Amino acid sequence: MSFEKLKTAVDLVSIRDELGAKGRKLVFTNGCFDLLHVGHVRYLQEARALGDALVVAVNGDASVRALKGATRPINSEQDRAEVLAGLECVTYVTIYQGVRMTDLMAQVRPQVYAKGGDYTVDSLDAGERGALLAGGSEIRILPLVPGKSTTAIIDKWKS
Repeated sequence: MSFEKLKTAVDLVSIRDELGAKGRKLVFTNGCFDLLHVGHVRYLQEARALGDALVVAVNGDASVRALKGATRPINSEQDRAEVLAGLECVTYVTIYQGVRMTDLMAQVRPQVYAKGGDYTVDSLDAGERGALLAGGSEIRILPLVPGKSTTAIIDKWKS
């Protein structure tokens, strides 16, 4: 993997501060990104367009299992992070081991937080939303690409 793109929370705080000092924006998003598909790529490109750098926090393997079930993830956290790091629109990647991103969001305090259209601001986890708002983050919900999801790919494969 491109280790230049793989960052720790401490690294991301420094990056956010450097960007902020220049009047630039760090955009933050997170997810499992288990099977990367066109919906993910379009979403990440839109998220990147909201600021000057995009960091993607990838759920670790244990948290994907907790969120998606015992048969997931299909790809390991390292593989998922490497694929994301290979995208031009992704500036930085971090692997997060928890189910909730609250602590990481509170620490990094991104200027913009992007989430897919399967969420609303009100349906975000209350702790995560609170950490983002307390840190001054703008929350942006981006539209989904209809019919493009990991679940749809798995269901099609099974049938």
